[in-house]
This record gives sequence, structure tokens and C-alpha cells, in this order.
Amino acid sequence: MQLKAPASIHTKYGEHPEHADEAEPSRTASGGKGSGRSRRRRRAPRPSPLTRLRAAAGPRLTPLVARVAPHARRLRPRYPHADRTGWRRWAPSWRQWLGAALTFTGLALGFLGVAYAATDIPENLNSYATQQDNVYYWSDGTPMARTGWVRRQAMPLKDIPEDVRDAVLAAENASFYSDPGISFSGLTRALWRTVGQGDTQGGSTITQQYVKNVYLNQDRSVGRKFTEAMLALKLDNGMSKDDILEGYLNTSWFGRGTYGIQRAAQAYYGKDVGELDAGEAAFLASLLKGASLYDPALSKANHARAVERWSWILDRMVDNGMLSKSERAKYTEFPEPLKQAPGYDTGKQSDYLVELAAQYAKKAAHISAKEFDLGGYQIYTTFDRKQETALTDAVAEARKKARKDDAAKAKTLHFGAASVAADGRILALYGGPDHRTQGYNESNATTVPAGSAFLPFVYAAGLEHGVRKTRDGTATEVTPQTLYDGDDGIPVMTPEGPYWDRGGKRVTSHNDGKRSYGRISLSRALALSVNTPFMQLGMDTGLDKVRDTAQAAGLLPSSFGPQVPGMSLGSATPSAIRMASGYATFAAAGTHAEPYSVARITRNGSEVPLAKPASRRAVRAGVAASVQSALTDAFRTAHPGADPDTEVAGKTGTTQNDTASWYVGTAHSVSTAVVAYRIDLTKSLEPLPLQGIAGTSEDSVPYRVWSGARGLG
Repeated sequence: MQLKAPASIHTKYGEHPEHADEAEPSRTASGGKGSGRSRRRRRAPRPSPLTRLRAAAGPRLTPLVARVAPHARRLRPRYPHADRTGWRRWAPSWRQWLGAALTFTGLALGFLGVAYAATDIPENLNSYATQQDNVYYWSDGTPMARTGWVRRQAMPLKDIPEDVRDAVLAAENASFYSDPGISFSGLTRALWRTVGQGDTQGGSTITQQYVKNVYLNQDRSVGRKFTEAMLALKLDNGMSKDDILEGYLNTSWFGRGTYGIQRAAQAYYGKDVGELDAGEAAFLASLLKGASLYDPALSKANHARAVERWSWILDRMVDNGMLSKSERAKYTEFPEPLKQAPGYDTGKQSDYLVELAAQYAKKAAHISAKEFDLGGYQIYTTFDRKQETALTDAVAEARKKARKDDAAKAKTLHFGAASVAADGRILALYGGPDHRTQGYNESNATTVPAGSAFLPFVYAAGLEHGVRKTRDGTATEVTPQTLYDGDDGIPVMTPEGPYWDRGGKRVTSHNDGKRSYGRISLSRALALSVNTPFMQLGMDTGLDKVRDTAQAAGLLPSSFGPQVPGMSLGSATPSAIRMASGYATFAAAGTHAEPYSVARITRNGSEVPLAKPASRRAVRAGVAASVQSALTDAFRTAHPGADPDTEVAGKTGTTQNDTASWYVGTAHSVSTAVVAYRIDLTKSLEPLPLQGIAGTSEDSVPYRVWSGARGLG
């Protein structure tokens, strides 16, 4: 009996039911098996990929698949190749190599495209790369000091000579204006060196170096190099070449603590970048290769390398058409740079000047502390170098004499001094022995009372407003010839009678040495520094008007205490700057100009708006002339041997408790105030008695400093 398989089984294994009986005998014959034994059934061959592709594509894409199919069959690996011998049987064909290369290239380009699209230029630059120093200048335009951790001053490209730009391009990237921002050959070399043991500095374009300066750190990883390349491409497409070159020249390291071509020019040649010639520019360009290798001051080997590279850069400029052969012939001798960068006088008086100017600059130009600390500002001060030197030397001489006379008291002796022009310019000041050991500025300190140096303000108030003998009476005019009681110990009077203090004691006024002068004119009383007339004049004028007049002349409201009779004898504690400013008001015919220390500010060459110091009418011109005349008499009375043709006016200032000694006066249209006092900073901030260390009223140490500073001593 013969068994027949169901039709479904045959169909499952690829046989059509109607041919099943024909296939059965052949399997029996080939297998050599009896018809009664079970047989293994063979699977039908799996459809080829192209067959499946045709089926999936459908009728519309079938023609396209048919065209591609022959080429695809050729690319399909067949190993081993039947038509080849030896190792060639296993090698891919050229078509397969080409397909693999095209595939790799496509994937690489796709990856780079995605990476480029995903790369964003950082909004925040590397703060260290953009930080600059602030430079302070004397009134004559010469550098005085600089502040900041980084020596950098950005310069607009238009202010950088073409020879300087060409030298840098010749040295670093001659194709800068035509390349896409990266060098593929250089990038490959740099990546190879990064993976190996080489130097990663070579092979970068100027754009890449600029990106590294302002956006990235300085590590040596492949990832950083790749990011650098992407940013360089992106930056090159979104930023002009001139802007990139400007940024590069202002952020590159040139050695000697300098960043940027401007500071490099100053450090190596003591001049601004605009004054460089092609030879000097070629040397500075060589430093971009590595300042530690090309600074001639460091070693003889450096000098030899610098000369060689300097000559090579000039030759490259000729080759690139940047320099003619005739111009190149001018540069045969290496332009030797300075042995060391020009220094600034810091830690001494200049630091006090810088501190005062910085405070004024930020306030007057409305610059925030954060912006100011980022740097880039050029602050042109009002400080006169010669007058500053004269004042500092005069104080130094006084200190030297004090140490010789009484070394113990000299240890606690302090000086504050300032010179102010009639138009408000602060020309010089003395802030202390050394800013590094004493940070506070004694010229701007409100430490000790003004004493009898305050009398001119009381005199001016009386002349300006008149006096009242009754509360509701009309004001009576006061003139320089008005007489007052100059005796010692007279009681201070009010319209109602004697003035009594809170302790129930009648207030009296005293003169130096308790000397009495009888009836004396106000002008004469000021010339002789007689206290008692002015204590009463202040009460008659009104202490509020005395205070207002002094403030209008230049003293600050914060320096005043209670409005009591003692205010007329100088209980206020103004600084030396403010006292000099107040006396300058009288010399300026009664017009007060606020003292200022900065005349002009620029940032990287661009002008910064600066508020002008205010000027106002403090007292009438006639009042100011009367005060100035009395101060002139005071000077001539105290110093009869002085040149009568010299326009000098001034007076001493002493306090009743001997804690301060002043001299304030004007000479050559400049008002100078000098104060000497004692404080033991290790114990207390309370002033100590001078006990003769500041001299006497006839031989005043502050006067010696004042006359020495003004060139009169």
C-alpha cells in the first residue's frame, strides 16, 4: 500500500499538489530507501534579497530595482572568487573598495555636517582672554601706573599699522584672508601630534588660534582640537576676517606678562603699536611662535633664534608681496628690544593717586565696579608729576627731621597734604608713607579738626550775610574794618545773653597763649589768627549760615558736628583735599569748583563720556577778595622776609587740644593744605597731643612742607 502525503504538506515545502506523485519515486530512487520508510523533507530555497526587494518595492519601483540589481550583484562579496587564484580569491574588487570609500566619505560628511550645525559660538568669551589692565596717566600724558592682573589693552584694527598686520600674517597664516578658517593639512598634523608625543601648537590658522584664545582652554586633547576646528569654521562664516584678525592681535600672548600687540609694543620697545616700523613688527610677530624661545633678553640662544626668525619673516613679507625688496633692504640690523619692560612706580604715592582716580572715574563716568575691573580703560588724571614729587619730597624731609628730633613721637606722626587748582584739578597729594603698609589715604581722611584754619569761612559768612544782634532784627552789614572784642576769655553772647552749655557753664572763647588784643578789626583778627572775634561773629551771623558758607566753599556736610559755638573755631574735621579746595574758592573770586582727579577717560582708544565737575557761586566776588586780602596779610605778617611781589596767601591752623597743626594757603593760583597729627594705630584711632613734634606757630612743620611743595622754602 502506498501512502500519500496531504496536499497541504507538499504545499508547505514548495511542491505543487499536482506533481506530488512524480516527485515521490525520484526521492525513493536517489535515497535508496524503501517506499515503506519515512523520508526527510527538504526546504525550498529562500528567496534572494533582490526578489524580496522587488516584492517590497511593489510595481512602481520594480523597474528601478531592475536597473540597480546588476550593479548590486557585482558589489556583493563572493568569497572565494572562483575566477581568481591565490590571495586574490579573498581580496575585494575595486568596485567594493570604491563603494566602501564612498560610504565612509558620506558618513563622515554627514557627521561633520551634524557637528557643524550643532556647534554654537559661545556667548560668553573666556573672561581671562578679554580682561585688560587699566592704565593711569599723569597730566602731561606720560604713564603713571597700571592696575589689573592681565597686561592687555585692546586696539582697533584701524589703529594697528599695516606693516604690523602683514608681519603677523606672514609669520602665522599668509592665506588668512582666503582660507575657510582651518587648515586641513595643519589640522591633521596637529591631531597626529596630539595622539603621539609632538607639539600641538603647529598647524593652526589665525582663526583657530583666536578661537583657542577666547573660547577654549589650552588642553592637548583631540576633542578640544575638533571643537576648535568646528568653532573656527563657524566663526569664519559669521564674522569678518578683519574682526577675527583684530581679536587675535588683541588676545595673543607675547611674553613679559603682556597680552595683545599694544602691550607688546610697550613692553619690548617702549612705544605704542602705531609707532612701530616693519622691522620691529617682524620681531613681535616672531614671539607668537613662543615668547619663551624668542625673547632675546632671556638667553643668547633666544637672541640667535629671534634674529633668524625676524629675518625669515621679513623675507616672507617680500615673497607674499607685503613688502618691496627696496623696503626690505632697509632692515639689515636686528631691532634690539628693551632689556626689560618699562616699570611703573607702585606701592608708594602712585597707589594713593590711583585709588583716588579710580573712585572718581567710576562715579563720574558711571562705570560699574565689574566693568571697571574687566579693564581696558585709559585714565588721564589731573596729577602733576613735578608737583607730586615736590610735595612728597617735602613730607619726606619733614619726617626725616622729626625722626632726628624725637624718634619716639615720630613713629606716630602722620601727614596729609593736597594741592588743588582754582578750577578744581587735584594736582598733587600725599596719602601716607606706603600704600602697601598703610592703605588709607591721609589726604582724604577726616581725622582731626581744622582748628583756626577754619576762621576764613566764618569771616566769609559774616561778610556775605551780615549779623543780627536781635532774633527778629534786620541784618547789619559787616566789613573788614568792623571791630570786635579780641580779649581772651570773653563770654560768648546770644541776643538773650550769655551762651550756656548743657552742663550749666557759661561758654567763653580763648586765644592762643590766652593773649588779649582789645578791640580789633575782623581783617586784622584773621591776619593774626585771633579766635575770640570769630567765635562771636559766628554766633552773630548764625551758625547755620557759617556751616552753609563753608559747605558752599567746598567742605563736605559729613565733616561737621553739632552747631555749637565751638564750630566757629574749627570743630569740623575736613580732609586736606577739602581744605585746599575751600581756600581755592577764595582765590577763584568766590566760585567753587568741585575737586576732581580725572580729566579724561578712554577705553581702547574710544572716548568715555565723563561728567564735568560742578562749579557754583559760593560767595560774592567782593567777599572772596576781602578774605584773600586778609590771608595775604596773614602770610606776610608771619613771614615778613617773603618776596612782596609773590601772590601768596595763607595761614596756620592750631587746635585748642593740640591734636593737629595745619597750614593752608594759595601760591601761583594753587591752593595747598598740609596737616600734621599723631595717632598710634596699634592702640587707638584717637588723636594724640603733638607735644611740639609739629613745631610752633612761628616755626610750623606743616608750613615747611607747604613752602617746600610750593617752591617757596
